[in-house]
Amino acid sequence: MASLLYTISTAEGGKAGLVRGFHRAAEYRGQGIGTRLLEYVIQQARAEGVLRITLLTDLKNDNAQDLYRKLGFVNSSMQAMRLKLRKSSAA
Repeated sequence: MASLLYTISTAEGGKAGLVRGFHRAAEYRGQGIGTRLLEYVIQQARAEGVLRITLLTDLKNDNAQDLYRKLGFVNSSMQAMRLKLRKSSAA
């Protein structure tokens, strides 16, 4: 499963995308499914005129970072920050 949220980047001067919720079930690891899914997301973003795609990954998730780098993603100089407004009901 993957979702691409569209936004406007003032830095890029146009449409940008944010990959959220990129997941595949553990039993499907190593089959290239994640690669094909993310390639599809990138293809769709290009077709929509997206200028830049951003995603977040856990700093310790080396496997995910390897996949993202393989597809052309690079480390950003931006620092992710968050403000939790309330506790999640998810376990």
